[in-house]
Amino acid sequence: MDVGRYLVEAHLREGRPIGELARTHGVHRSWLYKLLGRYRREGAAGLLARSRRPKSSPRAMPLAVADEIVALRARLLAEGLDAGALTIQWHLSRRGGGVPSASSIIRVLRRRGLVVPEPRKRPRSSFIRFAAALPNELWQTDATHWVLGDGSAVEILNVIDDHSRLLVAATPFRTVKAADAVAVFHQGAGRVGYPRALLSDNAAVFSGASRQGKVLLETELLRLGIGCKHAAPYHPQTCGKVERFHQTQKRWLAKQPPAATLEELSAQLDRQRLYYNLHRPHRAIGRRTPQEVFDAKCKAGRERPRRRCTSACATTRSTGTARSRCVTTRGCTTSVWACATAASPSCCSSPTARCASSTPTVSSCGNWSSIRRATTSASRPDVYDVLRHRLRCRDTSHSGQRGNRTPTAKGG
Repeated sequence: MDVGRYLVEAHLREGRPIGELARTHGVHRSWLYKLLGRYRREGAAGLLARSRRPKSSPRAMPLAVADEIVALRARLLAEGLDAGALTIQWHLSRRGGGVPSASSIIRVLRRRGLVVPEPRKRPRSSFIRFAAALPNELWQTDATHWVLGDGSAVEILNVIDDHSRLLVAATPFRTVKAADAVAVFHQGAGRVGYPRALLSDNAAVFSGASRQGKVLLETELLRLGIGCKHAAPYHPQTCGKVERFHQTQKRWLAKQPPAATLEELSAQLDRQRLYYNLHRPHRAIGRRTPQEVFDAKCKAGRERPRRRCTSACATTRSTGTARSRCVTTRGCTTSVWACATAASPSCCSSPTARCASSTPTVSSCGNWSSIRRATTSASRPDVYDVLRHRLRCRDTSHSGQRGNRTPTAKGG
């Protein structure tokens, strides 16, 4: 028995006053009088709970607008695009006229049964957020897996700008290798310029720390004067922007016809990149497109490489005079990748000049097998030959100075 029926029967059968019942049970007297009136007019049916919905709502959303919201959500989902309340509101604002609020849109979707409740997630305030202050100040890169129409597995290498979320590059490969990462990096730099730093995880094509060395991408970034940063092991949240983009990319690809070849998949990724950069509003940057945010500020750009001296500087003890034989890392301005695409590695023609890409990591590998595994000679014999030639250059330049233990002179 509900409270209203009990109070009405207590008043009519026991004769208890309305004021006493109201004080005892913490209700208002007017509510009890209303229940008594309903009981006298309708009997026991008058004590049942009734809807509090108003009889008329002059400011309610028109039915045509609600139908447009539902149709727009269905179209966005069919295309594999975001279809949340804020995205729908942004698309409605482009057509002109009055635009309902995001809370009104979400109420329409819930009323139509189009929103699936999700379990409560970790609060966003618990994450330590960071974002670059300028475009090209920091890039994030990572590879994700996809499946072609014939069931074969491929990998997609994505590069995004940390400040604007601009998709710099998205290129598919059968398996991403060291030279592929360098090629995609230069391809993206050809579109929007070089960044100041690059952030990635600790995959084998991005980091050689697990093998006590450097990979081709790290060597190239060192030559260009670009910072190379890596996330902590087993902590993908550091590269959360590119990780979250993987989800958006796969949702869009799932609604496209299955690609039979890498060329077809590459064409689909190019279309998705244009839509993502130019037409898709991004919630994290104020519902603006990544291209708008990228063009709104000056670009950070890379820093100039520093001039460093190697241990080739020697002091002649017999005469007591210092004779500088310094060889700087600017003895060669051509990268490993540029040499690999040339007809011959002429940048290392001089036996006394060390290439800028011949970092201590490459020259101290101890054996050639580790470099060979990093470059995969079977698929890229050009890069393999260039690195082997540079290793010979290093051996030639240091062959006459192996017994010299004199400290390096400062200043170079």
